[in-house]
Amino acid sequence: MTPGNNGASTPEDDDPFGYLYADGQANGAQPPSGGYGYPNSVNRVRAVGARQYGQQAPAPQAPPQQGTYGRPNAHYAAPETLPGGAATAHSPQPGHGGGRGRGPNTKGLLIGAIAVVAAVVIGIGVAMIGGDDDDKGGDEAGATPTQSQTQSSEPSPSASDGDDEGDTFESPTIDAKALRLDGGTSTASDINGAKADGGVYVTGFNNVGAKVTWTVNGIKDEGAYRLYTRYGTPGVDANATLVVNGKADPRPLNMENFGGTPKGDWEKGWKTTWATVNLTKGTNTIELVCNEGNQCEAILDQFWLEK
Repeated sequence: MTPGNNGASTPEDDDPFGYLYADGQANGAQPPSGGYGYPNSVNRVRAVGARQYGQQAPAPQAPPQQGTYGRPNAHYAAPETLPGGAATAHSPQPGHGGGRGRGPNTKGLLIGAIAVVAAVVIGIGVAMIGGDDDDKGGDEAGATPTQSQTQSSEPSPSASDGDDEGDTFESPTIDAKALRLDGGTSTASDINGAKADGGVYVTGFNNVGAKVTWTVNGIKDEGAYRLYTRYGTPGVDANATLVVNGKADPRPLNMENFGGTPKGDWEKGWKTTWATVNLTKGTNTIELVCNEGNQCEAILDQFWLEK
């Protein structure tokens, strides 16, 4: 054994990098083949001293660094900026309601909803217009008027009787002096306000048995009519019995002091009342009688009929 040589070494004492030193090379050390046990690897090692100084070694490349979130990487270069790089055209992708990074197409949904509502409204409008047209072709009969007590002071104009021939019913009117008077009744004109010709009215009616009769001719249609009576009272209520064609109405003709005229004032006590009478075709007799139980303190002015 010589100085600097310790003899043969054991395998565990072998220096795998001995080929890099002069004494290792003198002892026959060889670089490992295959790139440290990796097949087909490239062996880039060289012996110490084989490198020639004066040559500029290639600058080491820094490993790519990940950019800060939200900021571009300072070391990144787009492929189209590199030599030979081709520009890539980016075509916009159609949006999907559930695609990542994009919300639902709310504008499109709103427009669709508005269109549906508009279609429904138009349909309802067309249906309503059609319904109106159908109604116009249906029952055209007017509503019948309701019977009510009136305070009219003058006879109403003639009205239609509604028969198929189209004849009109002329409302007949009779004054006090044209009535047949019985039971102590007579005519007078000293109280102002009567509408009959000459201001004549019937007086003396406040006696049991007093009666006035109106014979009505020319009734064309059998049916119900309204008999209007214009009367006056001295601020009190009155009534009388109505007899049509010999049949007395169980309900007395009401000659109430409508409006509350002061008692004793005949001139302000003129009123109008009415009752329904059933007439036959042709001639009819209408009587107003002061019977027992009636309150007959009244004067009579005119009578008239309406269909």
